[in-house]
Amino acid sequence: MLQTPYYLIDKAKLLKNLEKIAYVREHSGAKSLLALKCFATWSVFDLMQEYMDGTTSSSLYEVRLGKEKFAGETHAYSVAYADNEIEEVLAHSDKIIFNTIGQFERFKEASKDKTRGLRVNPQVSTSEFIIADPARPFSRLGEWDPERIASVIDEISGFMFHNNCENNNFDRFDEMLTLIEERFGHLIEKMQWISLGGGIHFTGDDYPIDKFCARLKAFSDKYGVQVYLEPGEASITKSTTLEVTVLDTLYNGKNLAIVDSSIEAHMLDLLIYRENARMTPCDGEHEYMICGKSCLAGDIFGEFNFNHELKVGDRISIEDAAGYTMVKKNWFNGVKMPSIAVKQLDGTIELVREFDYDDFMHNLS
Repeated sequence: MLQTPYYLIDKAKLLKNLEKIAYVREHSGAKSLLALKCFATWSVFDLMQEYMDGTTSSSLYEVRLGKEKFAGETHAYSVAYADNEIEEVLAHSDKIIFNTIGQFERFKEASKDKTRGLRVNPQVSTSEFIIADPARPFSRLGEWDPERIASVIDEISGFMFHNNCENNNFDRFDEMLTLIEERFGHLIEKMQWISLGGGIHFTGDDYPIDKFCARLKAFSDKYGVQVYLEPGEASITKSTTLEVTVLDTLYNGKNLAIVDSSIEAHMLDLLIYRENARMTPCDGEHEYMICGKSCLAGDIFGEFNFNHELKVGDRISIEDAAGYTMVKKNWFNGVKMPSIAVKQLDGTIELVREFDYDDFMHNLS
């Protein structure tokens, strides 16, 4: 049995998402790029690249990882590129998407031989969190003025719109895409490709995937463009657990269980968005607050019911622990970084990476 904590990626569960992605590609013509900002665990890229068309990035290092580890196209995007990194970004990418016209103008000469695009902010989104809303007031994410965008229309070949966030509502997606067409359609028709970004939960249960495919195909046909999707969480949802062990229990008005992990260090999104972790639903009579081992008072995974009293040594599986976890994990408090394990399609479990004191020490100087 592997030593906890560790992330366990189940390839069989991952495959279910990938097969839906491939279905969308076949029936809509849209290509799908893995959003490395969400998930960049390259030990499973061998499987993912069979069903996806490449990667999209948010930084130089992600661009390079996509180019070196994932077959297919490599799209480069960043909120802002620095002078000292643009040459390497261009060397590792097939397309480069600039966040602003200012960035495009700054690197126009350097990128003249590259396929170039521009991020467009449609000023509408589905995000329920202001911190994650790309269309928030005074957003820095993309150009929003059609007249200003038109000034560079002859020097780029595509747009990237990213305004969905955990959107599992097809009607809302359809409505927002219609708004994009109404405002930017006269510019879109001059493009060769359009990325609709990520945040569309089309691999979820009961999502009307055939309606989604038809809408994408109609959009592509209308404007004569290649459509790209950038699934992050949609590609890895429900594929991964964080396996932890109970280290201590106590009672302080509630039953508490301390585990060998930490939301501050290992599932930072729970802290940022003030959400609870997910576990297999249980209506047992034993309720516990599951707590992390860091010194942060609010290091709490949530309150859950169990069929038995928890004791030291018990194992707990925290579900849906792939997206925005491994890419954000850190060494806060020196808490041991979770290992990464993969459950292969034949059912065997392989430990692919373990972190130790040397990794902790060399993280700083």
